[in-house]
Amino acid sequence: MRRMCLGIPAKVLEVHDSIGKVDYGGVVREANLSLVDAKVGQYVIVHAGYAIQILTEEDARETLELFREIAEAAHQKG
Repeated sequence: MRRMCLGIPAKVLEVHDSIGKVDYGGVVREANLSLVDAKVGQYVIVHAGYAIQILTEEDARETLELFREIAEAAHQKG
């Protein structure tokens, strides 16, 4: 069976050494930022607790909107 890995866009709210507080569109968690040079206000893709890529704000918002649409469609199916 093939498995898919999923990275979630998040906005960096705080940075303390290599740990950041990030916002996943209303849910705030910590993420390890040691793999990227992310700054407060930037968006990153987080996978398994690690930020793996910096995104533009436009790309992050577009991806978050797609996730919202998927979640709404799944909820409507029941």
